[in-house]
Amino acid sequence: MLPLKDTIPSRSFPAVNWALLAANVVVFLLMARNVRLAESWINGLALVPVRFLSNPLDPTEWLTVFTSMFMHGGWFHLFSNMLALYIFGDNVEDRMGSQRYLIFYLLCGVAAALTHVFFNPTSPIPTVGASGALSGVLAAYLLFFPSARIITLVPIFFLPWFVEIPAVVYLGFWFLSQLANGVFSILIDVQAMGGVAWWAHIGGFAAGLVLAPIFRQQRYIRRYYLDQYYPW
Repeated sequence: MLPLKDTIPSRSFPAVNWALLAANVVVFLLMARNVRLAESWINGLALVPVRFLSNPLDPTEWLTVFTSMFMHGGWFHLFSNMLALYIFGDNVEDRMGSQRYLIFYLLCGVAAALTHVFFNPTSPIPTVGASGALSGVLAAYLLFFPSARIITLVPIFFLPWFVEIPAVVYLGFWFLSQLANGVFSILIDVQAMGGVAWWAHIGGFAAGLVLAPIFRQQRYIRRYYLDQYYPW
């Protein structure tokens, strides 16, 4: 299932969300055009659990918690993360305000990174991607807009079908799939061999559920639409 858009309009221009999108894309393009630079950044700026735990008080290792959020391992990795951030991030920023949203995003990324390190303490595999921070954004969207609908591309018998799925169903199913894969990865130690950092997703989502109510603007005035659709 590929999400294409949601049905909730944003009341303000999502400046921070666009800045995050741009930063991720620019970093990826710089890495894609220069192999040596990519190798250097992966070696020095990606989060490596075993290296992080061997020097937990080293500021350089803590820096990788943040720098790793803005690097991606391939075009599909970048595209899937940025598409989801584009769809869900603007509404969350709208509800929180730009400054709070940026802090929230980074904190969810930190929580995701530390969760990944906790469940993979001996892994020497560099970890990159915005998925952990993005997971927190998805959790906030679930809390703020549970009745919104996600227009999703679903290939059925090799034909594209466009289906509107309630956000609570789409995001709930997404989290359960991450949790199932996370548990499975522990049983067979998949993440030690590389692959998807499932527990980073789970940690970021859990952080988002906890932090979103705190970062929500208390004086936010919401425009209600009867069917949660654009009013035109």
